[in-house]
Amino acid sequence: MARIFIIGATGGVGNRLCKRLTQAGHDVTGLHRKPEQADHLSALGVTPIEGDIMTLTAHDLEPMLEAHDVVVFSAGAAGSGMERTARIDGEGPREVAEAMQRAGVSRFYLVSAFPEAGRGREPNPGFENYMLAKKEADAFVARSALDWVILRPGTLTDEEGNDQITAGYALSYGSVSRDHVAQTLAALIDMPQIKREIIELTDGNTRVSDALDALRRDL
Repeated sequence: MARIFIIGATGGVGNRLCKRLTQAGHDVTGLHRKPEQADHLSALGVTPIEGDIMTLTAHDLEPMLEAHDVVVFSAGAAGSGMERTARIDGEGPREVAEAMQRAGVSRFYLVSAFPEAGRGREPNPGFENYMLAKKEADAFVARSALDWVILRPGTLTDEEGNDQITAGYALSYGSVSRDHVAQTLAALIDMPQIKREIIELTDGNTRVSDALDALRRDL
């Protein structure tokens, strides 16, 4: 079983991922911002660590990440302003990647965004800032020496998952349930052979295990 550190553990994807990983027997640590969130994480079997990615630097994160095998970054500013978006979605993954290299942790799973997200709508400065932050974070992580996987889900929904997805290196845009994102991340963590790949994800008609097996065979 792996020792996994989740940044964004209390979010829509992160909370679902925590449940899956602890139920599978993994040792999970979750970063949380509000003190009252610690009890919720503890109830899931997650070791809570309080901290705010808005202010945490690579120096701060390094001792938190030591002794872990895997780091998952699923945090996001969720439309809370351009400054927070630039810091959380853009600079946050870079600080984490640098901390991982210092701490000797190699496996990094970054939840990003489809490049086609929001196209066809009137340009919005806040959304363009979000997409730029995501791309810059992706580019930084992809240049690193880490064993990274960048997962780019489509429009996130709260629909209950049914183990039916489409996963690939280049997909037509679509939506995907947060359940499926969490399920896919959990499956990827159990497939360390898939690394240094950017994978796009939507709801579909293929079982998660079969979709990822197909990607693994392509490597």
